[in-house]
Amino acid sequence: MVSNPDEVKQIATQLLAGMLTNPHVYQTPSDEGVAGQTEQTLMMIAVDMAESLIEKVENRQVRRIGVSH
Repeated sequence: MVSNPDEVKQIATQLLAGMLTNPHVYQTPSDEGVAGQTEQTLMMIAVDMAESLIEKVENRQVRRIGVSH
């Protein structure tokens, strides 16, 4: 998958913001701030989710193009 890095960053930022505001996912910030282990884990999850979403959209677009021809 070749994704635009800016697109991944934008989606990951939106996902991370949602996770940070959800008390069921992220109850309290660590004392280490954004350098903390919990924050780093959430950032990696957000990036993985963003890449996965982009890949799914790209795959659907390819299937639609293939079906329409």
